[in-house]
This record gives sequence, C-alpha cells and structure tokens, in this order.
Amino acid sequence: MRRVFALACAAAVVSLPLTATAVRADERHGGARAEHFDARHSHNHYYPDRGGFVRAVPGRPLIVERGGGRFLYSGGVWYAPRGPSFVIMAAPIGVFVPVLPPFYTTVWVSGLPYYYANDTYYVWRDGEDGYEVVEPPNDQGASTQPPPGAAPPGEDLYIYPQNGQPADRQASDKYECHKWASTQTGFDPTQSTGGVPPEEAPLKRADYQRAMRACLEGRGYSVR
Repeated sequence: MRRVFALACAAAVVSLPLTATAVRADERHGGARAEHFDARHSHNHYYPDRGGFVRAVPGRPLIVERGGGRFLYSGGVWYAPRGPSFVIMAAPIGVFVPVLPPFYTTVWVSGLPYYYANDTYYVWRDGEDGYEVVEPPNDQGASTQPPPGAAPPGEDLYIYPQNGQPADRQASDKYECHKWASTQTGFDPTQSTGGVPPEEAPLKRADYQRAMRACLEGRGYSVR
C-alpha cells in the first residue's frame, strides 16, 4: 500500500509544470535533481540534467535497442537502465526514433532541416522511415527560419489538444498526420521546396496544410 501511494505521488510530481527553479526528487538518492534551461536555437525548454536517476521513466517511453544496449526515450529525454533505476543520458548517436520530441526546434543548415531538442539533433531518413540521432552540424549559418519554398511540418498551423492529449501523444499524432498529408499531396515540407518544382510549391503546400488540418481535427485537435 505504501509503495502504491509513493508511485502515485511520483506521478503527480511529474505532471507539475516546470519553472525556472524547478527540481525533481532523485528517487534513487533522495536528493534534488536539478533541471537546465536549453536556450540554444531559441529552443527555450527545461530538461532534467544528465547523470541523474529516476526510479521510473515518465510518460509512455519508447524502447530503443542498439549495439546490445537498451535505451528508453520519452519527452526528448534519454534513459538507460541502471539496476533498479534509470540514468538520464545523452542520446546515442545513430539510433532511430519514429517521432520527434514533443517540443522541438527546426534548425536549417545548408538548406537541410535538423530537429533540435535537449542538446540533441535529429534528421529524417526516408530509407528508415524515422528520425536518426546525429552529430551536431556546423552551427555556422544555421537558422531557425526555413529557406524559400521550404517549411517545417505544420508551420502556420496552431494546434490545440481539445481532449487533453499528453505531450507524447501529440507528437505521435502530428508525425502520423504529417506522413499521411505528405503521402496524399506529394508535398513534404521537410524537403527543400517541399520536394516539388518551385513553381508548384505554394499550391502543394496549401494542399498539405489542408490535409494536416483534416487529419488533426479528426484526432481531436483544434487547428487554426
């Protein structure tokens, strides 16, 4: 009974909004685990410091295996099993994930989009149908503004979860709707000019956004 109560309290703490002085209990050592503010590329989100421990990974983590290692990925944070607990770690380079972190920043480098969150860069790989964790690109010339004719998925769409969908569910829904909209319209906003001739890009982009809106509204989101 005491264990059930403790787990319920831990879940409640995880759900609290983060502030500039937010800390969470380190369940392994009983101390306070600080969080850092990631301001690179104007990302402006808090994440738990690497090296800290948790007894349970929050949210609905994805399990990723590579090179005999087993990792868990949730909310843009990476974890690895350590005895009865999990240690917060840097993302392993070269692994693939099906969805981006709920809060990511698109960074354009030499016309290519990188997706950034928590000191980690992701790149879409068509052949793997997923996002690969990659080494940081050369930041010189990097911009959060897309080049002409290109735009990150959902740009200009304001999406509100009407049914209170959690952050990981929102990320999954946005990704799946992006893939569906791209397949239906032939326009992929992660590619330069959307992967279509420049003269077709404006109309195709409008078609893509209509498809995104229809898909997201069908999943319980308000889209403007």
